[in-house]
Formats: sequence, C-alpha cells, structure tokens
Amino acid sequence: MTKIGIGIVGGGYMGKAHAVAMSSVGAIFNTELRPSLEMVCATSPASAERYRKAYGFERATTDWRELVNDPKVGAIVIASPQSTHREISEAAFALGKPVLCEKPMGASIEDARAMVASAAKHNVTNMVAYNYIRTPASQYARKLIADGAIGDITWFRGEHTEDFLADPKSPSTWRTKGDANGTMGDLAPHMINAALALIGPIEGLIAEVETVHAKRPHPETGEMEDVTNDDHGQMMCRFKNGVMGHMYFSRVSSGRKMGYAYEITGTKGAIRFDQEDQNALWLYEMDAPAEQQGFKKIFTGPEHPDYLPFCQGPGHGTGYQDQIIIEAKDFLEAIATKKAIWPTFQDGLDVMQIVSAAFKSAAEKRWLNVNDI
Repeated sequence: MTKIGIGIVGGGYMGKAHAVAMSSVGAIFNTELRPSLEMVCATSPASAERYRKAYGFERATTDWRELVNDPKVGAIVIASPQSTHREISEAAFALGKPVLCEKPMGASIEDARAMVASAAKHNVTNMVAYNYIRTPASQYARKLIADGAIGDITWFRGEHTEDFLADPKSPSTWRTKGDANGTMGDLAPHMINAALALIGPIEGLIAEVETVHAKRPHPETGEMEDVTNDDHGQMMCRFKNGVMGHMYFSRVSSGRKMGYAYEITGTKGAIRFDQEDQNALWLYEMDAPAEQQGFKKIFTGPEHPDYLPFCQGPGHGTGYQDQIIIEAKDFLEAIATKKAIWPTFQDGLDVMQIVSAAFKSAAEKRWLNVNDI
C-alpha cells in the first residue's frame, strides 16, 4: 500500500461526498493507493476551517493555488463551480498531478476542449465524475448489452427528471442563472453520459429547450426577476450504430425526485432501470417460455459489479455515497496503473459537445450532426 495525499477544491455538498469517499475507499476496496486528506479549499477562512475539522483534513486554505502547489497533495478533486474547472485542472496537470473533476466539465465547450488538451499535453491521469452510471445495476446493464443478452439494440429512451424547481413560487437561486446551471447544463449530462456508456456515440440529434417559469421571486426582496436558463429539454437522436433514441431532462417534473431512468429495447429482449429504485434492474428475455414471459426484477447482490465490497447480502443494496466511493476506487486505480479508466476528460468533452449541439439545434430548429459542433 502506498499513501497518496488528496486535495479537494470545494467543501460543500460534493466536496463532502468526495471527502467521505476518499476516507473510506481503501478499507472497502483494499486499494493499492491509500488516500490521506491533506487539504481542503473553500471560499472563506471560516468555511475552510469548518470543512477541515468536519471531514478530517490536515490543512485548509482559501486559495486553490496553494492547494495545487502543496507538495503533500498528490492528486486533486475539483468540486467547485464550473467556471473554476479549467484553470485548476491546467495548473494541476502542469505539475503532473492527477485530477478528478466534477461534471459538467468546465463552464463551456471551449473550457472542456482546453482541459482535454492540457491532460493530453502533460500525459496525466484524468477522470470526470459521473457517478450514477456506476451503480452495480447499471454496470450490470452494460455487461448484459455487451454480452448480447438482449440482442441487437434498436431503441433507447432515457430521462433525468427532478422536481426541485417545479413550484413557480420557489425563489431564484444560482441554479436559475446561466446555461451551465440550467437543466441542460446540470441534469442532462448525466443521462447523456449514460446513453454513451450503454449504447455508444451519438451521431445526430434534434432538440427543444424551454424555460417553463420565466420569472421567480428574489429570495430576500420577493421581487420577480428573470430566470436566465432552461427548466426542461428533450432530444431525438440517432446513435452512430444506427440505434434510435429519445431523451428528456427536467427540473420541473412534479413528483420526480431522482428520475434517472432508461429503457433499452433489443431484438432478443429489453432492459429497464430507474435510479429511484437503484438496487434493481428489470430484464425481459424473449426466449423465456410463453407462460413466463414478462419483465423480471433482478435485485443487485454480490455477483454484480462493485457490490460485494460493500455488502455480502443480495437485496440489501448500495446507496448514493457508495457510487462516489466506487468512483474514488476507479480514480485511484487509474493513477496506480497509469491506464485511463472511463470516463476520462475526453468522455466529458463528448457529453459537452452533445449539450452544445442540443442548444444549437433548439435555436435553429433543425437536425444537427454532432461532429459539426
């Protein structure tokens, strides 16, 4: 076992998740590299010190440059706003330090391209943090598809739907400002990433993007102010392998709390999954006897990918934090083996390219070839 110092930029919701993951991943997966929490960076001295004490870091700072340049920090997790991703990652790569960056990768497609170029120039380990596709159920779905269990894929439907802004009286926040914080910038990348993982590259698409509640009350004054980003969007797409698809994304989908769901139809069967029931996968096999045909519910257990290190009992299940721990394991393995582990920054750029194509398609109201973006 070898110790590696971890620095996390951002101590909020995702900063905490990554700190907890790095604290526990070695014990759960018996990783070759064992993380130590060296430094956390936050916007104020008070919050930085609060995160240091709460999560168990050795030191705290308000300057990400101090964190990146610290000799005891061997790898960096970026859990700060998208506008900071490019500068931090480029500085880390220049020092040869691996980076795990939260999605979406950068504030724009130009940022994402620059980050990919910097990682390639310095030949440093890089990953973008797409956690939901790492559930044992979705990993098993990928295996079933790769093994041909449901035959040739003919159709994909995916959604990422939540309702945290379904109420028009909910006040404006940072989430209601700027494309990077809208539904296409925030929620859509997760399901697009899933589609690329499960089916493959997307060749063309046509999209619609819409703001449902154009104004929201200011949280302090109550005065109505403009919402400057999108509430929901949809796209029809054609994958490079010929599969037809449709995806829908929403933050105003009443009743949906974590509607990361997909349905995949093949010539020999079908698969269904819903993140609100993340420890189960529904499988239909066409060759079952007629009296037994229909979807069957498969509970995840020790036989499924990355489940056993958490629990020996099938059906007991894993949770959200466990997805981040699996992600940490993959990142450490990529560093230790010096081999790229999906999804890399290039995979993150692929998602950003599709989001950019969707915005352009919606504005021009026409089909677009993704490679033209």
